[in-house]
Amino acid sequence: MKTNRLLMGAAAVVGVLSAGAVTASVLQDAPRDARPVQSDPIGDILRKTPAQAPTVVPTETAPSGAPAPKSPVAVTPPPAIIIAEDEAVEKVADEVVAAPVEKAIEQPATPARRQRRKFAVIQAIDKTTAESMKFEVEVGGRPVRFNQNLIFNVRACEVSTPDELTEDSIAYVDVSVQPRGSTQGAEPRQIFRGWMFASSPAVSGLQNVNYDAWVVGCKN
Repeated sequence: MKTNRLLMGAAAVVGVLSAGAVTASVLQDAPRDARPVQSDPIGDILRKTPAQAPTVVPTETAPSGAPAPKSPVAVTPPPAIIIAEDEAVEKVADEVVAAPVEKAIEQPATPARRQRRKFAVIQAIDKTTAESMKFEVEVGGRPVRFNQNLIFNVRACEVSTPDELTEDSIAYVDVSVQPRGSTQGAEPRQIFRGWMFASSPAVSGLQNVNYDAWVVGCKN
């Protein structure tokens, strides 16, 4: 009897631990609610204030030259150098041979690689309630839920390189719709997947009947 009780108690402990592990896994994968991004007033002022031109330090005045002599100074011209015709022709021939036949082909510079960031900053608007929020989504991390319905997943977020014509932030975003009160068996319905460009939100952003969303920037 004691052995049976011990076995039953051990089985109960194992069942409780397994249920706790499953619950923790479900909570880790569940979307978290979107939180507004904290404002950065000092950074905004620095970004909006135009850069001041560097201060130019006046150079010192050059000293005046020596005064001209009172009486003219005789200058003796150097002796004339006569080059033989054969030597001149030979010199020109040497220069022609020494000159390269054709210039070396310049190899194009290798373009710089875009730098990837850890977080994407998303701006979303609910057209029905006029609610708007700017929030962060971790790249490859936990999904973020906006306004009880939209779920955002970000696969990549990178910034443009200095040699590109337009300064930009680009993010690969996956947006799905799944109401918070829906049953667990209902799968999220995908409404957007692709690259979003901060420089052209009207072209690359999410444009839905009820929602608009676009990427604002990338950050670490």
